[in-house]
Order: sequence, then C-alpha cells, then structure tokens
Amino acid sequence: MNKLKILTVGDIVGENGVKKAVKVLPKLKEEKDIDFVIVNGENAAGGMGITKKIFDDLVAAGANVITMGNHTWGKRDIFSFIDTPKLIRPANYSKGVLGKGYNIYKCKDKKIGVINLIGRTSMGILSENPFTVAEDIIEKIKKEADYIVVDFHAEATAEKLAMGYFLDGKATIVFGTHTHVQTSDEKILKKGTGYITDIGMTGPENSVIGMDIETSLKRFKTSIPERYKLAEGDCIFNSCLFEINDEENRIIRIERINIQ
Repeated sequence: MNKLKILTVGDIVGENGVKKAVKVLPKLKEEKDIDFVIVNGENAAGGMGITKKIFDDLVAAGANVITMGNHTWGKRDIFSFIDTPKLIRPANYSKGVLGKGYNIYKCKDKKIGVINLIGRTSMGILSENPFTVAEDIIEKIKKEADYIVVDFHAEATAEKLAMGYFLDGKATIVFGTHTHVQTSDEKILKKGTGYITDIGMTGPENSVIGMDIETSLKRFKTSIPERYKLAEGDCIFNSCLFEINDEENRIIRIERINIQ
C-alpha cells in the first residue's frame, strides 16, 4: 500500500515559535517520512502577521504552504509577497482582496488542493460565508486535485465541527486553527474526511495562548484593554499528521504531535 503523509502545523506564535518550528520541522519530516507540510503563520511576526524573512525561513525548513487568518494584514511586509504561490490567505475575505485563498500543489505524482477559510462566529471580521465559499472552490478544483485540504481558521468549536461534517466526503482533510489549544478529537468522519477541531500552536508553553501571563490576567481581572505582549521561554510544537492511502485516496490514520 502506498501512503502519503500530510503534516499540519499549529499557529506559529512569535519569533521564538518560528525558531522552534525551524528546529523541529526538518527532523520531524525525516523521522516520520512526511511528504507535505502546511503551516499556519498568521501570528508568526511579533504575534500578528508574517514577514518575508519568516516566510522564507519556514519554507526553507520544509513548509510547502503557509496559511493565514485574522491577522493576515498584521505586517505591511506581506504586500510585497502576498502573491507567492506558497502563501494563501482566507478565501472568504471580500472579493477583490489581494492574494489567493487556495492553490494546488504537486506532491510526488499527486496534486493537493489547499484552501484557507476564516470563521464568522466571534471573529470580528466581515467575511463571506465560509461554507458556500468552500463548496464553490471544491466544485471548481475537485477534478484537478487528488486531495483537498482545508485550514478553517475559526473561534467557535461548533462552527468548526459543522464545517467538518459539511465537507465530509468532499474534502480529504479539514483541520481547525486559531484557538492555539490542541484538541483531542481527531477522527475520520463517516464519509472518510480526516478531521480535528484545532491543531494547537507552536509558541511559548508557559503562556495564555502564546501571550504573557500577567498581561493576560490583567485584561481579564480589570476589563481594561491591555496591549498583549508575547510570552518568553521555551516553546511547544503542536501539529497533526494525516496519513492517506494514495491508492484509494482516503485517510487511514491521524496522529496528534505535541513536542515540548
């Protein structure tokens, strides 16, 4: 049986998170015999956005595609490389926005379509309906792509679960990002789609989703807006590995990876 392994890496938070990913990825790819890597990088530069240098470092470390989210435009530098094929931003941003929301990549003798979507529940961003946008894109690329992978960058668990069931049998993999907390609900849905609500983060371990603990507590205790700042210290590496039987084009195994 021939296999294809796709690794999805949780939201990289800050420059220390980038360093952790750059250190772990090459070894992990070799150890697990990984074929394709998707990294969410929307928090990579100072916790908000991404820069060209960080993008280049992640690609050099083994990322095949970098997805974004609600902080896509956090660093103006992104406008200098937004059209790079290995970078995609949420496909359901308003029409006319720069960049692409999906792309198709070659891997071995297969083609992998990767779609980035953003949720609408408690996200504070005006966007088109991610369900109808996903459906339209999949209809457009399903004859060209052997596999379709969706990074759904969303806050609400219910919205992510609904997307998983909605795309069951239409997408090969649906994984969630944004909450920075890895969930333990990885599963193969009834029609064969590999699913997990959130793959977690790659960033400071002793933190509140990557941010300084004291600063975060002050926000919650006083209700006074306090500017978040990145936490320091050792980082964790959260990811999820999806294994596909490429003869039958179906998910056969899912493995959560948490490296401290």
